[in-house]
Amino acid sequence: MSTTHSERLRGLLEPLVSAKGLDLEEIEVSRAGRRRVLRIVVDSDDGVDLDACAELSRTISTTLDETDVMGEDEYQLEVTSPGADRPLTERRHYERAVGRLAKFQLHEGGEDGGEFVARILAVDEEGLDLEVPGVKGRKPTARRVEFASIAKARVELEFNRKDKKEEEA
Repeated sequence: MSTTHSERLRGLLEPLVSAKGLDLEEIEVSRAGRRRVLRIVVDSDDGVDLDACAELSRTISTTLDETDVMGEDEYQLEVTSPGADRPLTERRHYERAVGRLAKFQLHEGGEDGGEFVARILAVDEEGLDLEVPGVKGRKPTARRVEFASIAKARVELEFNRKDKKEEEA
């Protein structure tokens, strides 16, 4: 997808997504056989449910039908929320992941090879306060990481993680 096509799509779709109280995370146009697939990823602080995706899909479909931004070729529209293991790239992604385990890869190597898993405790303008789980019965340790030093970060799936509502009860 060319930059100008991407910019036109973003300019058209961002106000529609924002009007629903959601963030436009990603726009991707790919080929699936003879047709194209327009995949739009949206999110919010409270997550996105299926009804919100369906409603937004109808709104976007109507708007795209009224413009020529997708051209004359057939395409399939997908409106979805990000996967549980999507990369953390924006400050808002980290804020939404507070309380979750994440795998971090830092730009500089360091003693852990620059890669470690930690729970996100807090997020501010400069970076993150983390808790690195203890190994073999040791206590967890606190760690501070600045955004500038993070090369990659991704939420780790936890199958036995307590839900926030359970913790508050």
